Amino acid sequence: MEKKSRIIRGTSKCARFFVCDTTELVKEAKKIHELDPIPARIFGELLTATVMMGKDLKGENDLITVKINGDGPFGKMLATSGKNGEVKGYVSGNPSEDIFKIIDENGNFITDENGKIRFIGEGTLQVIKDIGLKDPFSGVIKLESEKIADNIAYYFLLSEQIKSVVALGVQIDENGEIQKAGGYMVQLLPGVEDGFIDKLEDKLRQIRSITELLSGGMSLEQIVELLYEDITVFEEETDVDGAHKKTYVEDYEILEESDIEYKCNCSKEKYLSAVKTLGDEQINEILEEEGKIQVECHFCRKKYEFTKEDFE
Repeated sequence: MEKKSRIIRGTSKCARFFVCDTTELVKEAKKIHELDPIPARIFGELLTATVMMGKDLKGENDLITVKINGDGPFGKMLATSGKNGEVKGYVSGNPSEDIFKIIDENGNFITDENGKIRFIGEGTLQVIKDIGLKDPFSGVIKLESEKIADNIAYYFLLSEQIKSVVALGVQIDENGEIQKAGGYMVQLLPGVEDGFIDKLEDKLRQIRSITELLSGGMSLEQIVELLYEDITVFEEETDVDGAHKKTYVEDYEILEESDIEYKCNCSKEKYLSAVKTLGDEQINEILEEEGKIQVECHFCRKKYEFTKEDFE
């Protein structure tokens, strides 16, 4: 049976939440883009965040794009997703060569004044929401951290005034292979006091990372229960034997459970339309010199070839 990446989303009195296991999705992305471990981790976290944000869209044709534009060797990445749970993206530049920009003559990583390695570097995070309006909504923030999760949470706070807790992770073994990937995002609902999120942040300091929880065999439903446990629960005696039952002060409800995947919807027809915008003169010039026009999709690396017959 083919393994699938999976997401659940739900709500409670104070918050809405998204929890996902993106292991297979990130494996596919790493394979398609032939990524080394470090860019695979950063890109995997960006894909994980974007697919959760996509699940919050209202329209079936709505799209969200998250773009990282930093000056570090792995600072230029893009991911896009929709409500259907399909996500795709690409990494710009040549990370395998650019990494040497932050390695000294002794082969050690160069750190900044705070002792951090600048893989992403300084720059911006941009979120573009295409929800069918004439002009897509776009929000841009300055990158505040080397962690994708921190930047996403900061974006929601600054651009949408939503207090959020975001956790992302990609676990890679000593051979550079993806072992586990996933994340969760809990966002305070409008008009609710910050106390719930504050308690949740305290809780997260005590529990293991998302990849450790997944590696330990926890289901997404169990992770949701773990997040809410101790924050909104008390023990109530229920029988003469002294057995206790967990009673939730703030009940939560899982609204949706679905598969998610790395998937590109490119086609030869779409690229033919794009190539036609070059104009007859330039198309004929290329065909005379090369005999064909070849294009490659940024998202899935699939190549399409066009000959004179395609334009007749």
